[in-house]
Amino acid sequence: MTTTVTSHRTQPPAQPASLRAKRLPWYAAPAIAVAALALSAALVYGTDIGGPVLVVALGAVLYLVGLFAAATAVEGRRSARNRTWSALIHSAFVLAVLPLVSVVWTLVSKGTERLDGNFFQTSMNNIGARDANGGAYHAIVGTLEQVGIAALITVPLGILCAIYIVEYGRGKFAFAIRFFVDVMTGIPSIVSGLFVLAFWVLVVSPWFNDGRPSFSGFAAALALSVLMLPTIVRSTEEMLRLVPAPLREGAYALGVPKWKTILRVVVPTALPGIVTGVMLAIARAAGETAPVLLVAGGGAAINANPFENNQSSLSLFVYQQAGDASKYAPARAWTAALTLVALVLILTIAAKLLARRNRLSR
Repeated sequence: MTTTVTSHRTQPPAQPASLRAKRLPWYAAPAIAVAALALSAALVYGTDIGGPVLVVALGAVLYLVGLFAAATAVEGRRSARNRTWSALIHSAFVLAVLPLVSVVWTLVSKGTERLDGNFFQTSMNNIGARDANGGAYHAIVGTLEQVGIAALITVPLGILCAIYIVEYGRGKFAFAIRFFVDVMTGIPSIVSGLFVLAFWVLVVSPWFNDGRPSFSGFAAALALSVLMLPTIVRSTEEMLRLVPAPLREGAYALGVPKWKTILRVVVPTALPGIVTGVMLAIARAAGETAPVLLVAGGGAAINANPFENNQSSLSLFVYQQAGDASKYAPARAWTAALTLVALVLILTIAAKLLARRNRLSR
């Protein structure tokens, strides 16, 4: 005789309603936000003490207070603190992103007016105040040459300096290098321009120009190098310090020399961060105006030779057009600013893709 045993899955007993945590409904936070903005607008515009910015700021404060009060009444004080701090963090993120979105929107909306072939194929040579044409071809050439020369000078020097500090530097000499790099980080751009003006333009350039000082794009590149060097050194140093020590130790255990370990293991591991630091330095150099104005002089004509005569740049072009009395100048300035941002973005994306392709495989 066969006995069949039937097993039944026992379901856990349902929790009493008193043990289940109460939660605010999903629409509570949006409703509180709308009410906070409405109350803020009524207070600000009713008393005539500010505008939209004050409405948003006061509304954010009222939203946090209202959310904390509602969550305390429904969920309890502990959950209310968690919800309020989460809202505060999200609000801080939004406040940080808003200026960036505003800048991008302003550049795109105002910079597309002169985004045409004439702008990228002509210069400002022989362009009068009543002429709607004229472009920034000479400034684009100047920016690419000046930043390119500065990068060729600074990137190898900065990376090698950081490698020495992290891998070889010990004692007072390494401390002195770090100290002077930190000091250089805070040097104003106009000081670097004055340094190159006093050293290169007034002292060195007369040797190559029949005894007369000469402005040039190369002098601007030297001034930009002074600004780029501390950024590259510090960022590269921090990225190299983040490389795990077992990677070095494993290479040493296999008998790999130290220089080859640095070249084949340490640098490829830190390469994405190094590229980020380099692109930050390039972005800063591309946007500098004072050094270019002091040692390159600017100019309206196309000059593809960075070692002779005046040369302009996109940042200097924006500065000059923004202060020009012509009614066509502001459109040129906005388009040049958009071009500068797009150029830095393209270089950053290309560098990131190259670094990802050449990084150490895991």
